[in-house]
Amino acid sequence: MLTQVKTPQDIFFLPQRLLVPLFQRPYVWTLESQWEPLWGDVVRLAERMLKGEPQVRHFLGAVVIQQQQTSIGTLSARSIIDGQQRLTTLQLLLDAIHDSVAKRDLPDLAHQLQDLIRNQEHHCKEPAERFKVWPTNRDRDAFEEVMSGSVEDYQQLKHKRSRMSQAHSYFRSACDEWLDSSQHDARKAADCLVQAVMLGLQIVVIDLQVDEDAQEIFETLNARGTPLSAADLIKNFVFQRLDVTPEDQERIYHEQWEHFETPFWETEVSSGRINYSRSSLFLTQWLISQTRQEITGREVFSAFKRHIIEGNASTLTVLANIKASAAIYEKLTLDAQERHKPLDTASLFMYRINTMQSEVVKPVLIWLLDPSLPRVPPDQFDRAIRALESWLVRRTVVRATKAGYNKLVVDLLQAIGPRPREDVGDYIERYLSQQKTPTLYWPGDEELRRELSEASIYNTLSRARLRMILEAIEDHRRGFDSARPKHEQTVVRSTCTVEHVLPQQWRTHWPVTGVEAERARDAVVHRLGNLTLATQALNSEASNAAWLGAKGKRQAFDKHTSLLITRDVFDRGLNEWEEERIGARTQTMIDDLLAIWPVPEGHTGIVSGARERLSSRVSVTDLLNTGLLTPGQTLYARLKTFRGRTCEVGADGRLYVNGESFFSLSGAAKAVTKSQSEAGWWFWLIQLDGDLCMSDLRRDYLDLIGLDDRDEDEGIEMEE
Repeated sequence: MLTQVKTPQDIFFLPQRLLVPLFQRPYVWTLESQWEPLWGDVVRLAERMLKGEPQVRHFLGAVVIQQQQTSIGTLSARSIIDGQQRLTTLQLLLDAIHDSVAKRDLPDLAHQLQDLIRNQEHHCKEPAERFKVWPTNRDRDAFEEVMSGSVEDYQQLKHKRSRMSQAHSYFRSACDEWLDSSQHDARKAADCLVQAVMLGLQIVVIDLQVDEDAQEIFETLNARGTPLSAADLIKNFVFQRLDVTPEDQERIYHEQWEHFETPFWETEVSSGRINYSRSSLFLTQWLISQTRQEITGREVFSAFKRHIIEGNASTLTVLANIKASAAIYEKLTLDAQERHKPLDTASLFMYRINTMQSEVVKPVLIWLLDPSLPRVPPDQFDRAIRALESWLVRRTVVRATKAGYNKLVVDLLQAIGPRPREDVGDYIERYLSQQKTPTLYWPGDEELRRELSEASIYNTLSRARLRMILEAIEDHRRGFDSARPKHEQTVVRSTCTVEHVLPQQWRTHWPVTGVEAERARDAVVHRLGNLTLATQALNSEASNAAWLGAKGKRQAFDKHTSLLITRDVFDRGLNEWEEERIGARTQTMIDDLLAIWPVPEGHTGIVSGARERLSSRVSVTDLLNTGLLTPGQTLYARLKTFRGRTCEVGADGRLYVNGESFFSLSGAAKAVTKSQSEAGWWFWLIQLDGDLCMSDLRRDYLDLIGLDDRDEDEGIEMEE
C-alpha cells in the first residue's frame, strides 16, 4: 500500500483507467451538498492566486484505488475502492472548465486540461478507454454524453435529468459566469482557474496492490462525502468477497442485485424517526429474520458481515435467498398500495402494518414467507398473521407502549425458528396470548371495550390508522373477512376521509341547552360511534351541516354514499342524532372490532394493565378531561431563544401554533424550533414568567389517578 498526497494533475495525467466497480452505488453528489462547496473552494484558490499567492492549497479528502492485473500493451487500470464520487466529480469539473476555456480561444490551457480528462487515441483499443474515469454501468451513458464533446444546450441531452449532466451543466455555467465577471485580464483569470483546479486541490491517494485487502480500507473511509447506506455497504462487501471473474461478477450483479437499484428500492421510508432507503430497511428486516437477533440500523452492516463470515451458506446462495425474499416483499408492498382489488392475507397485513407504521413486525412476515424454508401451510399462515395483526391493532387502539416490540419479535423468531412450520400459526397465537407484561400483553375483549366506549379515538389515533380501522369495519360488514363475501367489492382503501356525523363544530347547527348538555356533547363528538368514512368532496359539502333539511347531512349521505358503515346511521330515517345513539353505535362498532381482530377463546389479557399503561400515555385530552387544562389556555415556550412563542390548547386536545394544529406537544414544539425532535412536555410552560411546565401537570394527573410517573422518557417517545 502506497499513500501519497496528490493533485488532480498527479492523479489523472498518465494514460490509465480508473474504474468504478459496477456493484458500487451510482453517482449521488448534489448541488447544495457537494457541487457548490467544491466550486467555491476552487474559486477561492483562483482568486488568491490572482492576488499573487501561488502556493495556496485545499484538501479534498481521500480516495482508495487498487491496481488491476492487465495484459501487456493495454492501459494501466485501477479499481476505485472508495472515492468514486470525488473522482467522478473532478472529471466533470475539469471537462466543464476545459469547454469554457476552449470557447474563449485559449488552446494551451484547454490542452493542459485535455491531458487530464482524455487518454490519447494511440493508447486506446476501444472507444470507452478514452475516458480516464469510467463510472458504474448505470451512469455510463450520461457520463459519456457530457464528456464526449462541448455541450451547447444541456436541455437537448438525452440524459439531461441525470446528475452527471446536471453537475456538468452547473460547473460549466459557474465557470462561464466567473470568467465573464472577473475584473482581471481574461487569460490571467482563466490561467489561475486552471492552475487552481489542477494543482491547488489535494487528495490523499491510497494505492493498493492487487493482493491487498481493499474491503478493510473501504469500510474505514465510507463515511466521507455522502454517507453510504447499509445496502451500499453490503453490496460492496458481497461483491468484493465473490471469487469470480469480472465477467461473472457483472452477470451476478445483473441477476442478483441490480433490482435493488430501482426507484422502488431506493425510495426512502420511515422507521420510527429515521428515514432509510427501502432496500436498507428490508435488508435489516431480512437479517433479523435470519439471525433472530435484535439489529439496529447502525449495526446492520457489521451484523451482515458476521452472518456471512460465520455462516455455512456461500455468498452466492445468500445473494439468491435475499433476491427471492425481496421479490416477495416487493410484490406484497405493491399489492398493498392497490386501492381497489381484494387483498390476500399477507398483502392486507402489509397494508395495515404500513398504515400503522409498524415496520418492527416485518421480520416475522419475511420469515413466514422465506422461500428457502419449507412452506407454511395456508391455514397456519393465516392464523399466524391474524394473531400478529390482532395483537398489534389491539395494542394500538388501547394506546399500549411499543417499548418492547423489538425484543418480542426477536424472542418470537427464536421460539418459532426450530419448530415445525406445520403448526407455526398455532404456536404464534399461543405465544402472544401467554405474554403477561404490560409492555407485551395481548389486550382482551373487556379492556378493548372499556377503552373504546368512552375514548375520544379521533384524538388518540392518527387519521391514517383510524381510517384503516373504519375500512376494516366496512369490509367486515361486506363479508370480505369470510369465505363468501356479500358485496361486489371491498372498500376503496386510503381514499376516504374520516367524517364526524355530529360535527366537530356542532354548536353552529346542533345546539343544546345548558352547560352540562354541552359538556356531554363535547365528550362524544370524537368517539368511535360518531365517526364514518366519506369522500373528500362529500366531507366538504356536509361537514358542518345540520342533520335534517334539503342540505342536511342525513339527506346528503343517504343520496351519495353506499358505505354500510354510514348507512347504518342514515337508513333508519332518524330525526335526530345525539349522545345516546352515538353510544349505541360505538358498542356495535366495538363488536365489529372484536370480530375482525379476535383473541383466542378464553383469553382475557391483562385488564389491570391499563393502569401501568397510563403512566406512559398521558395526553393533553386527559388533562382537559380532568380540568388540569382548560380549552383556550395559552402555553409558553420555555427556552430563551424562543421566548414569546406560544401555543393554544384546543377543546379537542389539539395544540395551535400560528393557526396550524398539532396532535402532540412535541409536534407543536417542533413547529416553533424547526428541529427534528423536541421533548414537548418540557418545552411548554403553563405561565409566561413561571417555571411550571407541562410535565408538572402530567405528574399532577398521575397523582390524581393514583399512579407514579415512572417512565417519562417512554411517554415522550410514544407521543411522537
